Amino acid sequence: MRFARWVELKAEALATRFFDRQGYDLVLRLPRPHWPAETSRFAEQKLFNEFDFPVGSTVLDIGSGAYPFPLATILMDRFLETTRHRSEEIKLDGRPFLLGDIDHLPFADKAIDFVYCSHLLEHVDNPLQTCAEIVRVGKRGYIETPTLAKDMLFSWAKGMHKWHLVSIAHRLIFFEYTERQLEGIRSDTWSRAIFADYHHPMQDVFYNNPDLFNVMFSWDGGFDCTVYHLDGRIEQASAR
Repeated sequence: MRFARWVELKAEALATRFFDRQGYDLVLRLPRPHWPAETSRFAEQKLFNEFDFPVGSTVLDIGSGAYPFPLATILMDRFLETTRHRSEEIKLDGRPFLLGDIDHLPFADKAIDFVYCSHLLEHVDNPLQTCAEIVRVGKRGYIETPTLAKDMLFSWAKGMHKWHLVSIAHRLIFFEYTERQLEGIRSDTWSRAIFADYHHPMQDVFYNNPDLFNVMFSWDGGFDCTVYHLDGRIEQASAR
């Protein structure tokens, strides 16, 4: 058995070398691994963040959509139906659910122990207002958005996303998208590799580095916000 495996590996190495010399990148169609992040954002989020809540905490998921936060005690979304921003059906699982606008949250100041907001802020019209509302109602929380690199590689931001974000220290920075950035790489090459029904090496790159393909921002008490507009305007505010 060991000899047979050695012969197999040797043959693979020779084949790879041969095709490499011909200018081809040989990808063996091996079985596709299971990537937990494909069915649950939380699977990768909890690898990089501590979601530690005291018993009885009120945890709000704003924009719960098709992937509600497992630890949320209240779910909230602006739409029940699918939209151009959410093509998947909303998931309601018996937890309290509210229809509401993130810029006008129906909660008293600091009424929420933890605010979870994942893959929503890249869509909003007024980042300063949105961030101020999140901090007004919440004591601490977690915000996640796709990075510029992720949006451009998948070429899926056009018609959906308005901002790409960067986080540094206690600040979220919003950059308004240019039309060229929204187009991305103008190819489905990356998407085909990531979602292929066989194992492609780029899947290892993507699924093993979620902190590089997503902004993962935890805050406690509040945070600062800066917004860069295409017309040259710069807005800043401290949400506390």
